[in-house]
Amino acid sequence: MNNQPILQMRGVTKTFGGIFALNEVSFDLFESDILGIIGPNGSGKTTLVNCITGFIKMTYGEVLFRGKNISRRPAYKIADMGIARTFQIMRPYFSLPAYKNLVIPLFSPRAKRTGGWRGGGKLGDRNAVSIDILEEMGFERESYVPYKMASNLPTGYLKRLELARCLALKPEIILCDEVFSGLSMSEIASMVPLIERLQIEGITLIMIEHRLRELFQVANRVLVLNFGEKLIEGTPGEVMADKKVKEAYFGSEKVEEVETYA
Repeated sequence: MNNQPILQMRGVTKTFGGIFALNEVSFDLFESDILGIIGPNGSGKTTLVNCITGFIKMTYGEVLFRGKNISRRPAYKIADMGIARTFQIMRPYFSLPAYKNLVIPLFSPRAKRTGGWRGGGKLGDRNAVSIDILEEMGFERESYVPYKMASNLPTGYLKRLELARCLALKPEIILCDEVFSGLSMSEIASMVPLIERLQIEGITLIMIEHRLRELFQVANRVLVLNFGEKLIEGTPGEVMADKKVKEAYFGSEKVEEVETYA
């Protein structure tokens, strides 16, 4: 593994009308990391992802991707560099079948430039490639599910479709905004191996999650935000043993009653 960070955040700050949504947040992300981002509602987690991916412009600070400053680049250029994201509220093309949702990113400049999906060579038939990606994300190839309209897919498949659309771009980093949210325990159990496989294949992940037990199965490091500030960063066990984290989540009067997750 390369010892140089693949992504660096340096003093990233975002204000909305004088209110700090993020305040001097810094961290390093290394290749094949799975970094969990947790914190109470309103702590700045999605704002952080939006700043990294160019969906909103930070007030000041900088984001470096492989040493290049991407802080002022638009979202489509950041995606073209290899940083993809999912959305907490899924945003498929509802009027298209599931597999056609992937044909669109497969026509992207990045997909063409990198020689297609996984392993180089010619891109080939994009419909077939789309089905291949969906199968890797848990869609049954021989079923009708890949051909269903996205509007008719249940939440579990929509979450997988979000990840599949990211994979179609052949990303180096995927930022997952609550990929476990809204899933049943059996759906989460089947999603965890998919996340682990992405890491094994060399994709670096940032995961925003409220489902802490599930997140801690896959994350090797966790960063806690509270009121837009970085509270602590460490292993899952270190983070959940920290008194400040317990106070942020449960209030100081409940700290002694809280059992750690590790």
